[in-house]
Amino acid sequence: MSITAADVNNLRKATGAGMMDCKNALVEANGDFDAAVDILRKKGQKVAAKRGDRDATEGLVIAKTNDSGSEGAIIVLNCETDFVAKNDDFVNFANKIAEIALNEKPADLDELKSKQIDGMPISEKIIEQTGVIGEKIDLSKFAAVAADTVYAYNHPGNKIASVVGLNKGGQVDAAKDVAMQIAAMDPIAVDKEGVAQDVIDREIEVGKDQAIQEGKPTEMAEKIAMGRLNKFFKENTLLNQQYIKDNKKSIRDFLSDTEQDLTVTEFKRFALS
Repeated sequence: MSITAADVNNLRKATGAGMMDCKNALVEANGDFDAAVDILRKKGQKVAAKRGDRDATEGLVIAKTNDSGSEGAIIVLNCETDFVAKNDDFVNFANKIAEIALNEKPADLDELKSKQIDGMPISEKIIEQTGVIGEKIDLSKFAAVAADTVYAYNHPGNKIASVVGLNKGGQVDAAKDVAMQIAAMDPIAVDKEGVAQDVIDREIEVGKDQAIQEGKPTEMAEKIAMGRLNKFFKENTLLNQQYIKDNKKSIRDFLSDTEQDLTVTEFKRFALS
């Protein structure tokens, strides 16, 4: 069967695969367009399996909010090289996934992967794109935030992003500053009450050991450890951190000065590891 250049071009536009790959798939499928698409997808599956042991540590972190600024979503789409991460097709693919995450409100990462993109589940589209691009691709993280004011901050280069929710509406400027704080300072919780007990226990044990190694009496080690724990909370919980734009204030102070009882309800921050 005769395969025309137009046939090849149409398949290439539909799948993003290379010209020769498209031609070979059409020949193998005897000109059947849908069968050729399946052949290319199967090729993608083979490529994905072959590259499954590779490290996909590059990629993009994308955060978005809805038009009303009441909901936000953040995703991480990984690839193997920074070269691919800067490719327009990869960037567009990541942004499409982020839009779906925002608009369709999946409960978790697995549900997000089951959502449709270009007529197929995101999980299958990732396999297809692995075949097209020739690198391992992985949608590794997803989170959502809902609040009266939500702001999404994407640090230049899209290697770090954050989404923060505030408990009062109309506080976009304050939310932006807090989102930038989160991106820069990587807090582990909103306040000390949100720090996991195992983290607290570990910090206390480390503080005790350090005090004893420094020659402090054992009976004082607990007190010294608690003092160091308070310093840990100040450095690692968002509301207690020094505000990066004015280190005489904490984030709690900054928000209180902006509007009485204004505070952070939740936040998410992802970064390429």
